[in-house]
Amino acid sequence: MYFNPAAPRLPRHRMSILINKDTTVIIQGITGREAVNLTREGLDYGTKIVGGVTPGRAGRDVYGVPVYDCVRDITTKRHVDGSIVTVPPKFTKDAVFEAIEAGVKLIVIVTERIPRADVAQMVELAKLRGARIIGPNCLGVLSPDEAKMGGLGGPAVNVRRAFRKGPIGIMSRSGGMTTEIANTLTAAGLGQSTCVSIGGDAIIGSTYAELMPLFEADPETKAIAIYSEPGGRMEAELADWVREHASRLPIIAFMAGRFMDEMPGMRFGHAGTIVEGKADTTADKIERMKAAGISVAERIEDIPGLVKERLAKAGH
Repeated sequence: MYFNPAAPRLPRHRMSILINKDTTVIIQGITGREAVNLTREGLDYGTKIVGGVTPGRAGRDVYGVPVYDCVRDITTKRHVDGSIVTVPPKFTKDAVFEAIEAGVKLIVIVTERIPRADVAQMVELAKLRGARIIGPNCLGVLSPDEAKMGGLGGPAVNVRRAFRKGPIGIMSRSGGMTTEIANTLTAAGLGQSTCVSIGGDAIIGSTYAELMPLFEADPETKAIAIYSEPGGRMEAELADWVREHASRLPIIAFMAGRFMDEMPGMRFGHAGTIVEGKADTTADKIERMKAAGISVAERIEDIPGLVKERLAKAGH
């Protein structure tokens, strides 16, 4: 039987969600060019990458990481917490199903341009099996000085410059802006607990509201910074969650693309950012967030000041 715990293991002392220094990771599609880079960057940062999967390539290795033909060849031998999936779009659903059915509880999907029907099926199976998907079309998850799954921040030397351990969680549709916000916070002396690039597609595995309970339960996270774009219902769902659960966490959001309000039907950056109606506009999103007590920054560089202001009010 393969090792299939009810929940991922976490160390007693932590300052992160989803991943930490003890998280064991595999990479599906590890022999691909992008995956080879992700492997090197992850190992350099200290991530425990314990294996990779490329059918037909068993017996090889990538920077010392052994390659197997299938996920079960790894999970029958050892515990695996998470998988980074970077395989071509037409094979992604099969790869994700394979990981979930082998007991892997955290799936970070880097691949983009996956058919929506496939994504919907992956998200549904994850919910049925008690697993969590981050992405698709994302740069993944990073807990500073602990581990990273995906391409956030690039090479380890750049990650260490932009990201520092601290009490601020970050969630963003844009992977690049995740790093930009972290770098801005770091420069202001505000470290991060966990940073999550949730993905820019119309259907994704974990929305802002779905990640909030994890940050809420993490005693080391004291505030959250969010980068948002026009289109979709995620900000409305977040505002509703914050109100309904009386969240203890101050949230500071930056809303990009305000010019899009005059251009309904246009896309801003990602597939999930098509403005279809009033509720999708930046003006409506900002109004909803402010009504829920979420502070909205006018500029990226305003985020640290608002974070410090909200932390002071909260007594931190």
